[in-house]
Order: sequence, then C-alpha cells, then structure tokens
Amino acid sequence: MRRVLIATSNPGKLRDFAGAAQVHGIEIAGIPNFESLPTPVEDGKTFEENARKKAEEYSLAAAEEIVVADDSGLEVDALHGAPGVHSARYAADEPHLADANTDDEANNARVLRELAQVSPEKRTGRFVCVLAAARNGKTLAIFRGTAEGIILDAPRGSNGFGYDPLFYFPQIHKTFAELSPEEKSQYSHRGAALRQFLDWHEKQFPR
Repeated sequence: MRRVLIATSNPGKLRDFAGAAQVHGIEIAGIPNFESLPTPVEDGKTFEENARKKAEEYSLAAAEEIVVADDSGLEVDALHGAPGVHSARYAADEPHLADANTDDEANNARVLRELAQVSPEKRTGRFVCVLAAARNGKTLAIFRGTAEGIILDAPRGSNGFGYDPLFYFPQIHKTFAELSPEEKSQYSHRGAALRQFLDWHEKQFPR
C-alpha cells in the first residue's frame, strides 16, 4: 500500500485523513518522532502560507516521502472572517502572538460570546482547509476545500474537534460533531481538499 505522511499529532485530523484515503489504497501515517521535531512558526497571513511552510519544513525530516500539511480554520462572516488563520489560538488574549494552541472549548466560547448579539440568519461562515504536499523541502502542489454552514448558539455532538460542535451543515441538518469520520470526510472542508490531493496523487503516482 502506498503511504503518505501527515504532519500532525492531532488524532482527529489523522482520523479525517485516513477515512478518505482508505478507498484510494493509500495508507495515512504520522511522521515518525513528530513530537520531537521543531515546530514551524505559523506566522503566515493565509492558510496557504502556513500549510506550505509546515509541509516544506516537516518534509525535510522524512527524506523522499510525500508529506502533507494542512492549515485550516473557521471564517465567520459576522466577525469579518475571524477566527481565520488564528482559529486554533483564538482564545488567547492576542491570538496572532500566541505560540501555542488554546483549548477547543475556550475557542468555541469566545466565538459564542462574540456572536451573542448576532441574529441566526447572519451567523454564516465556512470551514476552510488548505493542504500542501511537499517532498524534500519543496512544495509539489496545493489543494483547497471549503464547507459553508451556520454557527449555532450552543454546541451539538461529541464526535468532532475544534469548532465542529458549533458548525451546522444545512445540507444534512447536522453539526460536524454529529457525523461519523466517514460522513465527515464526505462533507467537510478537509475531505474536499483531501479528495483533490488523492486525485492528484493517483495521477502522479499510479499504482
């Protein structure tokens, strides 16, 4: 089975990737000794800048392997696109200066506070995921997926991570936290970006 390494220690992300890649005959694995590697500074102003930086730097630790890194987050229209690239650190006093992720519940709580006076029809937003595939320190390709939804006023579901419990997907009348990994890979931003990557991988490296 062909293998692709994912630059993350987040079990939720690894689950998301593995669920979509299985049907393509691709094994998803984490980078060996990932926790001991230096962490790239995610100082890009866009998801693509951060994804490229992570993929290129981490691919240097896995010679000749294809390494995929993602940068993803929630864009809320009523918050002018926030939390955006700061989604994982949004609960910090100054998210753009924070050097570590903040707790999912705290991040969700801040979004709920900031949307407290916003009417339901204006609580629109989207999840964005940009994947970068790199090998030996060079980006090979970039893929972008989005999912449009509505931000609820209270969390629902226990399967997801990040903002999944607040993100209601009207198409199926569920939040992302109410979906199985297989369902989520079908509808999510990360699933959309990953399918693009898998199609590209299939053409570049046929079985």
